[in-house]
Amino acid sequence: MTAATIADYAFDFTFTGVHHLQLAIPPGGEGLSRVFWGELLGMTELEKPVQLGSLDGCWFRGGQLEVRLVVENDFRPFRKAHPAILVRSLGDLARRLEDKGHPVTWEDGLPGFDRFHTFDKVGNRLEFLEGCGPS
Repeated sequence: MTAATIADYAFDFTFTGVHHLQLAIPPGGEGLSRVFWGELLGMTELEKPVQLGSLDGCWFRGGQLEVRLVVENDFRPFRKAHPAILVRSLGDLARRLEDKGHPVTWEDGLPGFDRFHTFDKVGNRLEFLEGCGPS
């Protein structure tokens, strides 16, 4: 469907947010994930629903963000692709990450946002950003 034909359709739906992010981790990566998402970022670990059986990995929630980390046997971390996570008090998060040995790389180029990239403990690239008003 091209942009010209999309305009010909009326849609009765609206996107209202993201329920969760799912990221891959390597076999045995749950411990490192608990340190990063739980201890470092202060998220609460969730119990996985019984219906999911023996699904390996761990889930976390902090504020309105839920992150589900699932084991992939042929794991390859995100190096370019990444989730972009909105944060309040971005500078405080950056200082916390750096104080705990996670370098952050501040980046320009997205008008209206301050942002940086970092990597979790298994090598997945993550972007954190905060609105900074009109540019």
